[in-house]
Amino acid sequence: MDANQKEVKDVDFLYKDLSYRLVGCFYEVYNELGPAHKEQIYHKALKLSFDSIGIDYQSKKRLDIYFRDQAVGIYEPDFIIEDRIIVELKSVLIMPSVFEQQLFYYLKGTDYKVGYLVNFGSEKIDIRRRVYETARKQKSA
Repeated sequence: MDANQKEVKDVDFLYKDLSYRLVGCFYEVYNELGPAHKEQIYHKALKLSFDSIGIDYQSKKRLDIYFRDQAVGIYEPDFIIEDRIIVELKSVLIMPSVFEQQLFYYLKGTDYKVGYLVNFGSEKIDIRRRVYETARKQKSA
């Protein structure tokens, strides 16, 4: 890969610096606590980790679900990070695909482009970063 290709790749990595900081927090919490705690334990620990490095977040922010331009329900992702990234936490042995579908619909139904699905419950932390810019195109189509 030449220098020009690397530059394009770096530009295409949406919210690169913030993403690296987030992943650092995920690993810090997992390395300290290990697997198999309840989600709320990881949630509280992540708040402390975010606070310690100055990541702005909202916890359990209510996001409306619309049908025919009417609010019919809400999403409540675990975190909205700096009003740009959705973070959804899990603590299960094996992460079923339904959790990824849930994250897709969180992104599709909002203006957020990036989401993280983080599973602390398996033997090894499972961090899935998803970019769903096309979700909004599908929503408006």
